[in-house]
Amino acid sequence: MTPGIRGISGSEPGWLAGGRAVFVLVMSHTATCRIPGISVAGAGPDAMHLTPPADAEYVALGRCRVMDGIPVTPDGKPTPALMTRAALVAAGIPFVAVSAGSATKPRIPYVETGIEPGGSILDGPAMTAAQFAEAGKRGGELGRALSGMADCIILGESVPGGTTTALAVLRGLGCGARVSSSAPENPEALKNRVVEAALARAPGDPAGMAAAAGDPMMPFVAGMMRGAAGRSGVLLAGGTQMAAVLALASRTGGVPDGVALATTTYVADDPSADFADMARGLGVPVLAADPGMSGSRHAGLRAFSEGFAKEGAGAGGAITAYLARTGRGTGGFLADAEAEYERLTSR
Repeated sequence: MTPGIRGISGSEPGWLAGGRAVFVLVMSHTATCRIPGISVAGAGPDAMHLTPPADAEYVALGRCRVMDGIPVTPDGKPTPALMTRAALVAAGIPFVAVSAGSATKPRIPYVETGIEPGGSILDGPAMTAAQFAEAGKRGGELGRALSGMADCIILGESVPGGTTTALAVLRGLGCGARVSSSAPENPEALKNRVVEAALARAPGDPAGMAAAAGDPMMPFVAGMMRGAAGRSGVLLAGGTQMAAVLALASRTGGVPDGVALATTTYVADDPSADFADMARGLGVPVLAADPGMSGSRHAGLRAFSEGFAKEGAGAGGAITAYLARTGRGTGGFLADAEAEYERLTSR
């Protein structure tokens, strides 16, 4: 195992360290994020629709165009896309942004899928059955297209409110999960109430349940994974939300060979969740990268290790690829992340 990478389940795949790689950030939206207190993946409920495109712009350009500054929590903590950008730039991994239901589009070149944003699972179904199926189909088409261009495809997501929809899908599949949160104090009681309401009216079959209680990112990424696997290794870059993608895929067509999942140790070690136990049942290698932020001289970076925005914008997968491809270890990544933070805050 590469230093800085922990194996939660299985071993580090050989395709992670060599060959051509590309990082894909899937931007999507669930109106669930507008429920007060459900997420801190943005400055407030009215600003969360800007987080996915702003994350994509920041990773691509080092600055945002849809907003001033970068996405922050309500108390000013930076987006985990800072870690994503630092890892990709230092490792020389190219970046592609994809809208799979983003409510606001980025002001950079990106792939448009035509998928609609998801509804609030508290108020009604997130998607129709037809929309769910179409999202999976379009994901498969893009996955097949990209598989001819890279040996390793890293799939990240930016979906404020997505840990709540992930919890609903995992519960609906009988996984009984407790999930992580972008906040240091996980709003478990609120999430549970929302999930219970969504599942009470959801159909019993896996696809119908996920259409009602999930978000568009899930079927799209499951489709991308299936479309790309075989010709490319696929690293699902995320924690709870990518675990939900795998669990859903396993019940709606299966998970192909050549897939792994990577998150941060901050998600893997979150005492309010049971990610490690859940990961062992996913049937693929599951890895956790140590970003080393607890050793930073900057409070804004130490906040990641203290429970703020533990994962997001594919940070865990990007750092895992950085560690596997550069050999610079956690200390090297911390230095690169601090350099990016200092560049950002000196503007």
